Amino acid sequence: MVRIETASRPSRRKALALLAGGALSLLAPTGALAQQAPLPAVIKLVVGYTAGGPVDGAARLIAPALSQELGTQVIVENRPGAGGSMGGDMVARSSPDGATLFLGASPTITINPNVQRKMAFDPMKDLTPIAPLVAYTNVLVVNPNLPVRNVSELLAYAKAHPDKVFYGSAGVGSSNHLSGALLEKMTGAPMAHVAYKGSAPALADVMGGTLSMMFDIIATSRPYIASGKVRALAVTSPQRNRMLPDVPTMIESGVPGYDVGGWFGLYGPARMDPALVARINAAANKMLAREDLSARLLDQGYDVWVGRPDVLAAKGVADRKLWATASKGIEAE
Repeated sequence: MVRIETASRPSRRKALALLAGGALSLLAPTGALAQQAPLPAVIKLVVGYTAGGPVDGAARLIAPALSQELGTQVIVENRPGAGGSMGGDMVARSSPDGATLFLGASPTITINPNVQRKMAFDPMKDLTPIAPLVAYTNVLVVNPNLPVRNVSELLAYAKAHPDKVFYGSAGVGSSNHLSGALLEKMTGAPMAHVAYKGSAPALADVMGGTLSMMFDIIATSRPYIASGKVRALAVTSPQRNRMLPDVPTMIESGVPGYDVGGWFGLYGPARMDPALVARINAAANKMLAREDLSARLLDQGYDVWVGRPDVLAAKGVADRKLWATASKGIEAE
């Protein structure tokens, strides 16, 4: 399904060296243009999900680093609701002066247009792609009291207890919702979906036992996996994740062809000055090439993703088409 292709996972030192070189090469063509664009005194980085969730966590790593590269203050503002669409709509309605930017999660950009009948804006028309940021995969976690130790046991349990397995998500059409829906479709195991306004409250209910399970970004689940508050059953990428090397993939666990992931990108309102876009893109690329930030992102299970605005735009278009098929039959208000 949706996944950013990465290299064959070199060592962190080598990966960061390659990243730095790639980022610098991307800066050269736009340097003169970028220097001409004025910046606002304060930039709001809008997150369409609740505080404490994975998108918010990434934003709070990125905001201070972007502030340093731009030389202007970047503050995070949470506008949760509708699978990130409320935050995206706020940015789409903002002035294109760079004062309001959007940390867009791929579900908001590529899934929501396929499942939300009343989506207030079109991400492809009403937002300006600025820079790719990170890619990620999910991990399937369950409440530790659920009597299952692997995916096979989970599926058997769901089929034997068709009214007892509930999985949470950050909202209808979110990547963790469709991860669960895809598992249902591929295995025939009955599971009931419960939508939240972000991943953090859903994960809290998995730990508390209100929910049986959820698919979550590794970055936010890993501490709770380590502490035993949730049990990890499988990761959703075709290969094991370096942060959870002992956790098998869904494919290894008996669900062939299961491959789900996502990404975060930086967006602004439509009609932004190309010089301003170039300046912010250059700063984002330099930010991701810094070892302090890149190491923290890598350590949290993210793959840093450096690129030009057109790379982000093309990925959004391609994945929107992909999810049009995968999300068939799912509809949000």
